[in-house]
Amino acid sequence: MPTSPDHADLTQWLQKLDSGTSLNAVNEVFALLYGELKRAASAQMRKESAGHTLSATALTHEAWFRLSEQPRTEWQSRGHFIGVAAIMMRRILVNHAVAKQAVKREAELVSLNLTEAEEIGQSVNSEVLQVHAALLAFEQIDARAAKVVELKFFGGLEIDEIAELLAISPATVKRDWTMARAWLHRELAAP
Repeated sequence: MPTSPDHADLTQWLQKLDSGTSLNAVNEVFALLYGELKRAASAQMRKESAGHTLSATALTHEAWFRLSEQPRTEWQSRGHFIGVAAIMMRRILVNHAVAKQAVKREAELVSLNLTEAEEIGQSVNSEVLQVHAALLAFEQIDARAAKVVELKFFGGLEIDEIAELLAISPATVKRDWTMARAWLHRELAAP
């Protein structure tokens, strides 16, 4: 297999992946998609606080492991795979933030001065949970536009890729993206 296949070749390989696929074939597809997955994970991690305990590499690998545990998924295209990977990365980050908050609730009480308390407050990643909650609320209003946000913001997919994946026009994707961004911005800016 070439080291840099076009999207059609990659889509064919993804469509062949199933529970009977050899480990070598799975690893080869992973190697080909690794750069794209890592870029999506890096984009996710740039939105996180500086002291985050996950790295882009760890997020990439965790998403791949979770995706590989879903052998019944019929991959339609490279965009479909990257879109599902973006959703998986979002879930990993949300689960990580929830677990971190749970640990903090169970932690021992320690006396801190004001500076130490501010530093800890900055490292708590409640932003991920706020975006997640806002996106869940928006999903109730407009599920398709919420999916556009997820694919663009979390997956890093282009307008045309999202349009193809959701079987809608690029103009509709742009409208949904514009409207969703405005709604989410208003929701997240509210006190």
